[in-house]
Amino acid sequence: MILAHLNQVVFHPAALGLFQDQQSVGFSPVDLWNNMGWLARGVVFVLFVMSIWSLAVIIDRYLYFNAARKQSREFAPRVAGALKEGKLDEAIKVADRNKKSHLAEVVTAGLQEFRNFGSGGAITAEQIESSKRALERSEAIVHAKLKRGLGGLATIGSTAPFVGLFGTVAGILKAFQEIATQKTPGIGAVASGISEALVTTAFGLLVAIPAVMTFNYFTNKVEAFDVEMDNSSSELIDYFIKQSKR
Repeated sequence: MILAHLNQVVFHPAALGLFQDQQSVGFSPVDLWNNMGWLARGVVFVLFVMSIWSLAVIIDRYLYFNAARKQSREFAPRVAGALKEGKLDEAIKVADRNKKSHLAEVVTAGLQEFRNFGSGGAITAEQIESSKRALERSEAIVHAKLKRGLGGLATIGSTAPFVGLFGTVAGILKAFQEIATQKTPGIGAVASGISEALVTTAFGLLVAIPAVMTFNYFTNKVEAFDVEMDNSSSELIDYFIKQSKR
């Protein structure tokens, strides 16, 4: 009697249907993609494009900042030595050889304006003021170059979770529809919709977290570069003032 009762429970059609439903749902990336609706696939595609864009910006800014830092370290002592010896043309040549340096771009603008404004006589206050304005303009241009792409990175970091959430809502709606239309019991009736919802949420977070972290990192780098450019501009103006009093 006990064995017969167990056989009825184990091989009951409803229990067998539950087992089959569970086996029919796969959780590999291919299976998850195949179980997704077109709306959820569109969300995943958008997130994929956002991730590629974010990765491209991260690589570009990383290489650009590293080159700027490396060349600036080589540029600063050389141009300082040339200016100390009074070789203005040599200082400009040193700056031209380090075009990826943020300091070289700023200092070159000030030196060229100072040389072009001068008449070969005594250094005037107007000449120094003109060089100062050239330094300020150059700083603004270099600052814009340093921040290029960071706005898009911030946008991706802030919107990717909401895009993933949109896919989550679509997946939950699909799960409820399957619950309403599916007559056979079992988790397989709603597993595809639930997995679809979880995948889009996870993908959205996967895109957003690196974007936010690298945006904060690069923003701190830009602020540090701004301080270096301000200091270099101030030191150059002080140099011009000292030269005018000799």
